Amino acid sequence: MKKPRTINTLYEELITADPNCALTKTALRRLIIAGTIPSTKIGQKYLVCLEDVEAFLEAAG
Repeated sequence: MKKPRTINTLYEELITADPNCALTKTALRRLIIAGTIPSTKIGQKYLVCLEDVEAFLEAAG
């Protein structure tokens, strides 16, 4: 089961897992808003699954 996270929480987990991650919080937010990375918007917040971000990064790199 996928576990959705807010952008801030997701970014913190990415940086914790890989301190040298070149993806910034702003870039992550732009990818999510553009629909490049799947997300669900609830109110003002976007919920994103870590697995979707990892899949995007693997496909890109």
